Amino acid sequence: MFSKKYSQLLFVLIMGFLMSLLMTLIITFVNTGIDQDYINRFLKAWVVGLPIAIATALLVGPLAKKFVDRITK
Repeated sequence: MFSKKYSQLLFVLIMGFLMSLLMTLIITFVNTGIDQDYINRFLKAWVVGLPIAIATALLVGPLAKKFVDRITK
């Protein structure tokens, strides 16, 4: 098990991993369809998308939380 102090980081990593995986699978399918080279196109896109998703979540997450805290009671 992991310490509670790492929970936010683990959340960001898992969420970035899963969101980028699902989005890349779907977007690659919508843009190019499924054929014998689909997996290669997906993996190429995911290699780019995964670090962007994680970095974005790390940078934007705290700002989004502050915003939500302001607009909710």
